[in-house]
Amino acid sequence: MRFVPYLNFKGDCREAFEFYAKLLDGEITGIFTFGEAPGGSGMDPDWDDKIMNAHMVFGQQELMGCDAPPHTGDATMNGFWVSIQIDDEARAQRIFDAFAEAGTIVMPYGPTFWARQFGMVRDRFGTPWMINCGMIEQEQAAA
Repeated sequence: MRFVPYLNFKGDCREAFEFYAKLLDGEITGIFTFGEAPGGSGMDPDWDDKIMNAHMVFGQQELMGCDAPPHTGDATMNGFWVSIQIDDEARAQRIFDAFAEAGTIVMPYGPTFWARQFGMVRDRFGTPWMINCGMIEQEQAAA
């Protein structure tokens, strides 16, 4: 069993996934529009270029998403955070800073009692991220 975050966007899924792929060294393995749906999507033609499903891989990790049609409800991403566990402090800082650009810092990036560095940020697409760098409990367990 695996858990794969599936993000809902307000029409900018393609832009978000291209940004994430570049920033996180990911590979978009599939991106399909509503207009490409066999037999039609049943959506308004204005939705033909919107993303019905996107899939990206980052090594062993995956991320999926779509442009959420209005009839499916609010596409605001609340009630969860996508948590990145990383040991490279310089890379973690670059990722946090890139998410923060035109986004909203929720908790500034800095040291905590559980990680060498940690921060919370909602990127310009609305995705909430937590960056955990150097989890202290993992380091203590290895010692």
